[in-house]
Amino acid sequence: MRQIFSIAAALLLGLCVAMPAAAKDKKPKKNKKNKTEQFVVETPALQTAADSTAYLFGVSQSQGLKAYIQQQMGVDTAYIDDFARAVMERVAVDPTDKQAVARNAGLQIGGQIEQMATQFSKDYYAAEPDKKVDTRLVAAAILAGLYGKSDVTAEQAMQKFRTAMTERQKQNAELLYGSNREAGKAFLEENKKKEGVVVLPSGLQYKVLTQGNGPVPTATQKVKVNYEGHLIDGTEFDSSYKRGQAATFKANQVIKGWTEALTRMPVGSKWELYIPQELAYGDRETGSIKPYSTLIFTVELLGIEEDEPKAEATKATPKVTSVKAPAKATPRKAGKKK
Repeated sequence: MRQIFSIAAALLLGLCVAMPAAAKDKKPKKNKKNKTEQFVVETPALQTAADSTAYLFGVSQSQGLKAYIQQQMGVDTAYIDDFARAVMERVAVDPTDKQAVARNAGLQIGGQIEQMATQFSKDYYAAEPDKKVDTRLVAAAILAGLYGKSDVTAEQAMQKFRTAMTERQKQNAELLYGSNREAGKAFLEENKKKEGVVVLPSGLQYKVLTQGNGPVPTATQKVKVNYEGHLIDGTEFDSSYKRGQAATFKANQVIKGWTEALTRMPVGSKWELYIPQELAYGDRETGSIKPYSTLIFTVELLGIEEDEPKAEATKATPKVTSVKAPAKATPRKAGKKK
């Protein structure tokens, strides 16, 4: 999930928007006493899960807002209703100086809420881009938090919002990429019938291209490998061979499918791995690898590196157990967990 800026952070980054043209065209309301009627916090109807999540998002964004508009925007809290009305109506009135400050702050914050609601819609409806949430609902939620009229605190709203968005992300991933899972299952079902393919209880499949005769690394040992990775349609997404750089990392610092294979491979081996999505990146999108993708790797285990000596010990070149001298290269975390 992309990070949605808080109002204060967005303003400090200079993202404030100008009053929309529609607001400029409207005539200011006359009020001889220069006072504004008490603002009534709107209670929007929450008809969908998106509405409820958007409301939680809005309430969560109210944290620290009052202090911010006072200290950073110069709003006198005696005119907080002017601020709130400008947030919702985006229209100025015939103001006193302090009213003008409050109204201008409200117009700026209102612009930011519009941007935030747009970004929220893109995140929530990632799989249904034609849908969006009502900006006024988010604005009403923020003001409910500001006035203390929400049934949850800003902190509680943020926790619930994160939980709801995590679940929504999974739903979006399923809608967008669920077909990858099914394609991967079909591929593995056919692949296991091929000569030389070994199937492990976890679902990992591999084929020995070259069997080495060196030691087998443990999960906590650092290994040096060359590799290339493909999707089941043949698309290559990474290759240490093409970079001319072998990768070095601990065997347990990579995706599960790699760890399981590496801790079975003798040094000097070259295997082809067929990794189910649950042993790869699952519902995560990683570079050009889409969620639920089954992955194919050709992995060549060049060696096992011993841990470097401690600072107080005599400096020495780390020993490498291998069947061929590994190329000197800057390690790249291949197959690394994201």
